Amino acid sequence: MSKPVRVKLDVFEGPLDLLLYLIKEEELDIYDIPITRITEQYLEYLNLMEMLDLGVAGEFLVMAAELMHIKSSMLLPPDPETPPEELDPRGELVRRLLEYKTFKEAADRLRQMGERRSGIFGRFGVQPELEGGGLPAGRQDSPFAEVSIFDLIKALSRVLMDMPRQDIHEVLKDEFTVADKVHEIFHRLVKEPVIYFSSLFRAAKNKLEVITTFLALLELIRLKEVLIAQHNHFDEIEIRRNVVAPRELNTDGEAKNQ
Repeated sequence: MSKPVRVKLDVFEGPLDLLLYLIKEEELDIYDIPITRITEQYLEYLNLMEMLDLGVAGEFLVMAAELMHIKSSMLLPPDPETPPEELDPRGELVRRLLEYKTFKEAADRLRQMGERRSGIFGRFGVQPELEGGGLPAGRQDSPFAEVSIFDLIKALSRVLMDMPRQDIHEVLKDEFTVADKVHEIFHRLVKEPVIYFSSLFRAAKNKLEVITTFLALLELIRLKEVLIAQHNHFDEIEIRRNVVAPRELNTDGEAKNQ
């Protein structure tokens, strides 16, 4: 019997990343954040992450409490003795978001410089290629846009909303595990160069199978066995096998030689 796999991402964006993602998605003004709207959306993402058992860190819960505190503070009449620059309860959060955004953009620029540098080879260097003559992962002239964990969770939310409601309650046998789905996705990618995110769930019988499949996809991302990308912001998310440095999976759905 296959051993169940518990998904734990090595690199997982934090609460400030989620807030910046929501601000960008909703095209909000970072200097004038609609705190009620952003709090509701933040809590929706938090509930989804907890449902998926992604090991949500305490910092996400602390940020949720902070958002609720800011929301309640904005409902109170302002203190006449408070300095004008401190009247807005969102001020400290905005300052932290702007500071974090600056460091994040600087880190992205350094990463891009490193990737461009990795494409320069000496006289005896060999340029790595993908199957079909594609470009190495991360090259800036790639036609794909980067996809974050929050993009994947948002796409999963749409899949779950489209699932038909089941009025009849029945006891379901656990017919699949994360390890089973890891192998199913991996072997499908051996035959198909590209899998669309939504197609992973078309044959799902219930929400449990949808969630198990999603966790399997996260496990393959963690193992660097797949690449996730999309051509444009609202396009279908594409899943491709990472052929630059693939690692063989063992019979339990885990990478060998970790």
